[in-house]
Amino acid sequence: MSGWTGDWVSARLGVGLTTDRSAVDLPLGALVGLALRRNPRRAHLLVSTVLGKHVPTDPRIVQAAGTLLGLLVTDVLADVTSVADAARRAGVTQALTAALAGEPGAAEHLLLVVDGLHDAVTEAPEAEGATVVVGYAETATALGHCVGAALGVPSLHSTRRPVAGVTPAAGFAEEHSHATEHLLLPADPGLLADASTLVLVDDEISTGKTVLNTVRALHADSPRDRYVVAALIDLRSAADQERFAALGREIGARVDVVALTSGTITLPEDVLERAPVVVAEQSAQQELQRADGTDEVGRADSGTGVEGAHAAPSTPETRRAAVTRRTAWEDGVREGGRHGFSVEDETELQARAVALAEDLARELVGPDVLVLGFEELMYAPLLVGVALTAAVSDDVRVRYSTTTRSPVLSLDDPGYAIRTTVTFPAHDDPDDGPGPRFAHNVAPGVDASRRFTDIVVVVDAPADTPELAAPGGLVDVVAQHCDHVHVVVVPSTTPGVSPVTAARSTAGPHATSTEEPTP
Repeated sequence: MSGWTGDWVSARLGVGLTTDRSAVDLPLGALVGLALRRNPRRAHLLVSTVLGKHVPTDPRIVQAAGTLLGLLVTDVLADVTSVADAARRAGVTQALTAALAGEPGAAEHLLLVVDGLHDAVTEAPEAEGATVVVGYAETATALGHCVGAALGVPSLHSTRRPVAGVTPAAGFAEEHSHATEHLLLPADPGLLADASTLVLVDDEISTGKTVLNTVRALHADSPRDRYVVAALIDLRSAADQERFAALGREIGARVDVVALTSGTITLPEDVLERAPVVVAEQSAQQELQRADGTDEVGRADSGTGVEGAHAAPSTPETRRAAVTRRTAWEDGVREGGRHGFSVEDETELQARAVALAEDLARELVGPDVLVLGFEELMYAPLLVGVALTAAVSDDVRVRYSTTTRSPVLSLDDPGYAIRTTVTFPAHDDPDDGPGPRFAHNVAPGVDASRRFTDIVVVVDAPADTPELAAPGGLVDVVAQHCDHVHVVVVPSTTPGVSPVTAARSTAGPHATSTEEPTP
């Protein structure tokens, strides 16, 4: 399993996880660990073992978990248990357990087993009316795509990036988040308005307040018959569950919830007061270690400075990696679901991901590869990562994760989920202004076996700005921790704008592959 069950956090704050039931017969501790946030609204962070957001993960595990969640949704829509029963017969639990343990060939086997469950889905009756999947930014954008692909229906994800000329179909708040505002920006307003069933996908449901806000906002605009909420884990209390039932009665719609595993989280009443104290103590200790030279590179914040501060620019002595750049593709393939994503878009994106992965495989310099996505841009990098596992030899290890806005305490301890953090300025001119961004567990820390030889940085065109490659920027800081950085720019499909020309004029043209000299 992960090795970081959350004991470090539990011992200091008394946070506990209890498993109630599981569709995949796995306890919560197999699917999540615990870390400490730098967020006054919420003390803890549930770090998923199967999401690939904060912890580099085999992309086949990520895709398999998302697909499995989508298949379980089909059971809910049809009021049957065919997929759940078939999953048990097929040995999904054993396959997922082996993959999480890193057993050779287990991730490939897991993906094959989950893909085989589609046979059970075809036997289940389809839900009446149109179904659309909505994933939550930033964490569940790829997860929502996986659910939509499993169901064979269109998808959309919320965004925190307003787009000029696109009128929001709806907006809602995530009350506990570090970045609270969500927008829905479908190019076709009818995508949501015409859906009789909406499937809302998130990585976790803690209290469900975000979901309730979403349902109220969407139902006020376009009333419908049914909502299904899908998450990797469900931690709602009995009172939270009753609020879901009350909402259904209030709006006259059915509201169902499905998760891989459900349980309870125990939080001491004073956890919001105690957590900042623990974070401050650990940060002060790390500063002292850096000051007296006892802190190894990467012990905290990858040796680039205090968490939450901008990373220090590299020098010729610290930068090790060569950097190459390429445009992912030149035609109008939709890169994700910010403006809606169809079944046809899925087919096209899969094909482009395979072609890109085959090209990248020929350029890798070593056996340890990280495909690093960018905040909400999670699905295209995930598909590239999955395709890359098929394009490389068996002795090449491919992992997948993304950058994030989420500030988290890092601690280079094997029992803690967030071992290291590199910090860099925002590079996509965000609407909420500049600020630090983070890539967790990219730097190796004290364990040299965790070092990546190649890091594939995947960004969309609006994020391809001079800040991306500037001293202290994302490319610069990850180049300090690998041998080769492959920057891949995905054209942005903005409604009414050519995908190729949607890139910022300040970014300049992109050659297919150009190498920057290494200082």
